[in-house]
Amino acid sequence: MGSAVDKPGLKKSLIDFHNAGIGGVEITPIYGVKGEEKNFIDYLSPKWLEMLDYTIHTADSLHMQVDMVLGTGWPYGGSHVTTEYAATKLIVEKYPLKKNETIDRIIKVENSKEKNPASLLYVVAFGSDGSYLNLTDQLKGSKSKSRDKGFDSSSISLPNPEPYKLKWTAKKTDYTLYAVFSGKTGQQVKRAAPGGAGFTVDHYSQEALNAYVVPFNSAFNEREGKIRAIFNDSYEVYGTDFTPAFFDEFIKLRGYDLKKQLPLMLSETDSELSNRIRSDYRQTIGDLLLNKFDKPWTKWANSKNFKTKLQAHGSPGNLIDLYASADIPECETFGSMPFDIPGFRREKEDIRPGDADPVMLKFSSSAAHISGKNLVSSETFTWLREHFKAALSQCKPEAEDLMLNGINHIFLHGSTYSPERAAWPGWQFYAAVNFNANNSIWQDAPALFSYISNCQSLLQQGKPDNEILLYFPIFDIWNEYKKGTLFFEFKIHSLSEWLQGTPFYETTNKLMKKGYGVDFISDNFIAQAKVIDGKIVLPGGTFKSLLVPSCKKMPLATLQKLIELQKGGAVIVFENLPESVPGFYDYKKQEEKLQQLLAENKQIKPATDIFSALENVQIYPETLVNTGLKYIRRTIGGEKIYYLVNHTATTINDFIPLQISNKEVIILDPLNREFGNAIVKKTGDKTFVKIKIEPGKSYFLKTENTASQKKWPYFEGTAEATTLKGKWKITFDKGGPKLPEAAEISNLESWTKLSPEAEAFSGSATYSLEFDNPNAKTESWNLNLGDVRESAKVWLNDQYIGTAWSVPYQLNIGKLKPGKNILKIQVTNLSANRIRDKELKGEEWKIFYEINMVDKDYKKFDASKWSPMPSGLLGPVTLTPLTSKLTIK
Repeated sequence: MGSAVDKPGLKKSLIDFHNAGIGGVEITPIYGVKGEEKNFIDYLSPKWLEMLDYTIHTADSLHMQVDMVLGTGWPYGGSHVTTEYAATKLIVEKYPLKKNETIDRIIKVENSKEKNPASLLYVVAFGSDGSYLNLTDQLKGSKSKSRDKGFDSSSISLPNPEPYKLKWTAKKTDYTLYAVFSGKTGQQVKRAAPGGAGFTVDHYSQEALNAYVVPFNSAFNEREGKIRAIFNDSYEVYGTDFTPAFFDEFIKLRGYDLKKQLPLMLSETDSELSNRIRSDYRQTIGDLLLNKFDKPWTKWANSKNFKTKLQAHGSPGNLIDLYASADIPECETFGSMPFDIPGFRREKEDIRPGDADPVMLKFSSSAAHISGKNLVSSETFTWLREHFKAALSQCKPEAEDLMLNGINHIFLHGSTYSPERAAWPGWQFYAAVNFNANNSIWQDAPALFSYISNCQSLLQQGKPDNEILLYFPIFDIWNEYKKGTLFFEFKIHSLSEWLQGTPFYETTNKLMKKGYGVDFISDNFIAQAKVIDGKIVLPGGTFKSLLVPSCKKMPLATLQKLIELQKGGAVIVFENLPESVPGFYDYKKQEEKLQQLLAENKQIKPATDIFSALENVQIYPETLVNTGLKYIRRTIGGEKIYYLVNHTATTINDFIPLQISNKEVIILDPLNREFGNAIVKKTGDKTFVKIKIEPGKSYFLKTENTASQKKWPYFEGTAEATTLKGKWKITFDKGGPKLPEAAEISNLESWTKLSPEAEAFSGSATYSLEFDNPNAKTESWNLNLGDVRESAKVWLNDQYIGTAWSVPYQLNIGKLKPGKNILKIQVTNLSANRIRDKELKGEEWKIFYEINMVDKDYKKFDASKWSPMPSGLLGPVTLTPLTSKLTIK
């Protein structure tokens, strides 16, 4: 915040992160804190770069890595972005002219709401008889003009140094004149840090990109390779549908002069020709973003030995190609998703509905899988709950859904730098969750980070093992009317506008529900595909089949390549056959060729049932999904790794089938790193693995050729659970605003009921209970803490057992002593009650510039309206005797 950092504060923050189990940081400078102005450091100033060097050096000493945004806030832009290279939009003025009428006027933008400069590029006329005239060379006052191309946009300074006047008579018929301007959106960088404010850069121009990186060429001199990756946040560049060279680029890419089709392009009618032209326009915007910005950006970063990390969602282009243009594709989640796990809390008043749709998440992972990028990252836990109300237990299934859909490199959103001089709760970013030492959840956060690290250590090994490629028919979307807009952004928060309900979406879900592993593929990657030994080979790996969902429009080149792949031995399955080609240029002739191709290749025909078609060529699903388990599979050295998660409401205790024959299987628990050889039944084509997995739990399965010596313990309860009763002693250990008095209770309930001080308290308290061993012969016990608010460390007879931080709040505590035993449970609640108390007392802490603090609905944050959140150990706490003996019948 405000880049108001110092070396002691940076060192403390990095050590805090390191000690908690975090492997790196991403630097994003944003707006500052009121009263801290004297400590602000201007972006890229010598002092700022000194702090950057110190951060890199300190992180390196802790074996941590450093990424950074190429700018401040988001999107890319800043003080060095000139008007010429700022985000641009198309502006068109129309002038109707009757036959023999003369226009004699200055040609300018008439809309008074347009406050930003605009450059006149062309004036063209369309006659009622169908004629077309380019009147650009009739303009007076220009110093650089061309009859065919209009003004040389590279030589025009903005704003125009002088107005352009047109005097022209409509001699032959009635005309409509169109004046085409290159306007400016005026968008500024959002959440900019000191020294970083300014225009958003033009994302469709390599010249603009080249100008944008000039200060970074200097800043990164002798820092090459010291930063791991350069980050580009989600595409939130609003209202930009143009770049000054757009018409010239359009001719090169689409093969015709767009100026001659302006009436159709700008028509507000839902007609075939207009939609075809708008489809070409949208495709061109996507091509420019990909080839003039994203790919050159990665090339520039790689030249300095940096990787790139890109959030492509929101972009007006094919997300698969855009994600794949970076070294590390990155998705994001926003809000809270529902889960059926018993005891998983999702209070309506504290959440905003999430958008972590598995199909959307797969765009980023698919791009990585088909292009050969090992890491797929995510911006995670954004607005998971209201400020100060997100528990570690609520993070776990959200992270699991990411990992189940191919993400293997999780980033927290976010962790605000906060100096020790800042009063609690410290400096806060407006978008929850805030992961730093000021947040009470930090007490047990290492358990969450350990779980994620254990999962990622396996999910980053080997290669993804999805067998089916699913074609993304983007031209069906681009060809839609979309209220006549000239470009369309594939937004993550508006999935109903382009994804949900489409045949592509429905087919993806059908395949996943059936148990197939799926990756998406674009036209550009189909063009790169080869066939080797009947498999489709891409830069990222091999696939057994390519499935084309129902689509209306497909480029002729894509159909030709699919036929070529099929003739080469690849399995290509069509749900239906395309009806036409996209776009406007020569489309009738191309349409005829497409239909001719289909007629000549009788083997290309729709599958009456895609599942039968796949099984006919021996491509089978993982039927373990019929139990309700979710999974993702990877392959490593010829063996398989399965990540299994139970988000259902019931325990799954059965032999589950793996689509691999005659294998031994190791079970690994990423929660505690326990492992052992599973009980298996082997058949000719499958291996059945004995699994007992409670709701909320996850395991990894790894296939092996031979069994290990260590066996997996299959624990089963041998008797009903015993509820622990007695006098619980509660001592408050750490937290604030002040420590409540110790207490003794017989019935477990929220500590907020103990006293006003306890109601306001956020922090940790230890519950102690002395109890008798219910059965001295039992060798192992399951401890179930019941309802925990929100996480707990457990000691038995002064021996640390572990941390219970997620549903189910259970630990295997082993053997009890004969007679008396002492249980200690240190419970940590959320920071919500303390912030509520602070606001009830009128203590101001929201002292931040710009957006300051908002709630989950982006309205004024007001914790004084909250009710106290239940806190502590609510129980019941029970013990269940266990045995690990199991026989196979």
